[in-house]
Amino acid sequence: MMWNFVMDYDRIFSQSLTDIREEGRYRVFMDIERKNGDFPAATWHIDGEEKDIVVWCSNDYLGMGQNPKVIKAMEEALHKVGAGSGGTRNISGTHHYHVMLENELADLHAKEAGLLFTSGYISNEASISTLAKLLPGCIIYSDELNHASMIKGVLGGNCGKRIFRHNDVEHLEQLLKESDPSVPKIILFESVYSMDGDFAPIEEFCDLAVRYNALTYMDEVHAVGMYGPRGGGVGEKRGLMDRVDIIEGTLGKAFGLMGGYIAASKDIVDCVRSFASGFIFTTSLSPVITAGAIASVRHLKESSVEREIHQERAATLKKKMKQAKLPVMPSDSHIVPLLVGDPVICKQASDTLLNDYGIYVQPINYPTVPRGTERLRFAPNPLHTNEMIEQLVDALAEVWQKLDIAKYSSAA
Repeated sequence: MMWNFVMDYDRIFSQSLTDIREEGRYRVFMDIERKNGDFPAATWHIDGEEKDIVVWCSNDYLGMGQNPKVIKAMEEALHKVGAGSGGTRNISGTHHYHVMLENELADLHAKEAGLLFTSGYISNEASISTLAKLLPGCIIYSDELNHASMIKGVLGGNCGKRIFRHNDVEHLEQLLKESDPSVPKIILFESVYSMDGDFAPIEEFCDLAVRYNALTYMDEVHAVGMYGPRGGGVGEKRGLMDRVDIIEGTLGKAFGLMGGYIAASKDIVDCVRSFASGFIFTTSLSPVITAGAIASVRHLKESSVEREIHQERAATLKKKMKQAKLPVMPSDSHIVPLLVGDPVICKQASDTLLNDYGIYVQPINYPTVPRGTERLRFAPNPLHTNEMIEQLVDALAEVWQKLDIAKYSSAA
């Protein structure tokens, strides 16, 4: 039987792209080249030309991707074992560097075991979905602002789910009360929420977990390396790591490399290792990257200098922005969000800062944040100088006036 209908696939794809362009949500990827030893300076490659810029939105929060110890460790590993891992963890891809790093991460969070993944996204998706599938009748209670990777993990777990209002302890307890006491439960939350920069009420969540017999799963990706005496995160800073069952983190932010991990009991880690397809069927991290991560984790366990300077830089930037009457959104952490309130204007502000001032900050639009709360999200690091901060604030004040952004941010 012949079909007369012809599907116009190209039109569908083209229209999808047109729609997000018209909404101001089309993502443009910056072609940049970081300057080793001179971060946050970078080179922007555009239309066959090169322009010098200052990066203000890197997740390399402490500049550890430029740390001499990290680079030396990677160079030594490259010459010792070569470039790639050569396989999945199960088939020739478990190098001694992986084992050492997992031990370092377990020690960092005072847990029995650690498990490496190729990214923080995969560690969340694979771990959450696997745990949900292994627990019969499991219900997951997830903060409404949890990261997309956590949401994907919940969906992949094919289990019951309850969404509680952001950081709302009373709402979470209400949902827990309504559930069957006999079914397994997991409470999912982040320690620091990267778009608003606020902290979770970890202790209260743990109290509820005890009261209602639930496991706790905490995403510390924006906190590991950044908080606590040894960089164990907000959980370490508040003395609560022992109360959280599963701690998830990343190597791609404060530690300056790439990869993700979980730290938990031996049995939980072994279950994820044994059942998570996102772990089992993917090539393991390059031992070169892993060696650099070991050096970074070890350094930040011993050194608090980077954390102290970083906190001062973030506080100074917030202060300068407020003095310039710029709409800094409330943030208790190192995240510095500046409210714009319109996606098109947010992109224009980012483009103007880049083209006219050599300042690179990425616009944050829907669906990353709710409509009407579009913002510029700044991530100061210890290597941003006072001069850079002054230049940034002056440029922002001019752009705010030039684009009349106040009328959007005040209405948001």
